[in-house]
Amino acid sequence: MSPRVFAVGPDRRQRSAFGGGYCGCPVGPTHVEAECIAGGKYSKRLAVIRVNGDGTVRLEASAGLWQAVGMTLSPNPYRGFRFPPAVIEHAVWLYHCFSLSLRDVELILAARGIVVSYESIREWGLRFGRIFANALKRRRPQPGDKWYMDEVFIRIRGEQHYLWRAVDQDGNVLDILIQSRRNAAAATRFFRKLLKGLRYVPRVIVTDKLKSYAAAKREILPRVEHRQSRYLNNRAEVSHQPTRRRERQMKRFKSARHAQRFLSTHSRIHNHFQLCRHHLTANQHRAARDTAFRTWRDVAGTAPAA
Repeated sequence: MSPRVFAVGPDRRQRSAFGGGYCGCPVGPTHVEAECIAGGKYSKRLAVIRVNGDGTVRLEASAGLWQAVGMTLSPNPYRGFRFPPAVIEHAVWLYHCFSLSLRDVELILAARGIVVSYESIREWGLRFGRIFANALKRRRPQPGDKWYMDEVFIRIRGEQHYLWRAVDQDGNVLDILIQSRRNAAAATRFFRKLLKGLRYVPRVIVTDKLKSYAAAKREILPRVEHRQSRYLNNRAEVSHQPTRRRERQMKRFKSARHAQRFLSTHSRIHNHFQLCRHHLTANQHRAARDTAFRTWRDVAGTAPAA
């Protein structure tokens, strides 16, 4: 008896990539267990299981969506969408660069002859906003060596949470994290998330007098200078203002996961167009703005062909 191949994944299109044979398996213990091996029920990875003639089951592969089957995925993220990329890119840009609601963006697009529902704009923001934000993060230059850190209270469904944020001396947002505590363990978790993927450490960090920062710094960055003052980290405190405006516009966040997902995207896109105008001349500001828009269109895939 020849072995049978099962493709197990969270998406029917992934499982059907194998073409012939038996693709997918009925929902049951084997299916759930295979999904756990592949990286979780909501993972975008694919588990390939081979059932031999003697009844033994073996995990054949656990790879990316089409890597397991030796195929390539189309690099076009707009494939299958009815609206052109320029409309989607513009809607995401409006939503994250200005304090607009989804219905406000719908009204602006309608004034330009584009009829689209606010629910479609929501889906664009969730899907493409994260793609654009991650691409902007990869393209950003190396942040400065002086980091300002601060935490601010946010209330989610009546419960108090804390938004941890770090910026460099130029005002570039490095990372954010939503947590329900602000003790030493929470500060340590934020430090580890902040340093993940970086090949350097800051020269100095500036915080307020919260003792959790000092405890985390002794464990994670023992040789880095630490300045604690009530007023020195005003740059980090000012960086919370866009978040407060969006929080009022959105009538607070629905959950900690919702806040983390939205602010991770919003902080990168919004910060990309904050050019510190008071430090630039008019010509310098126009040149920096043009550069920011070229980078944005290049990331969104709407840049005109050369």
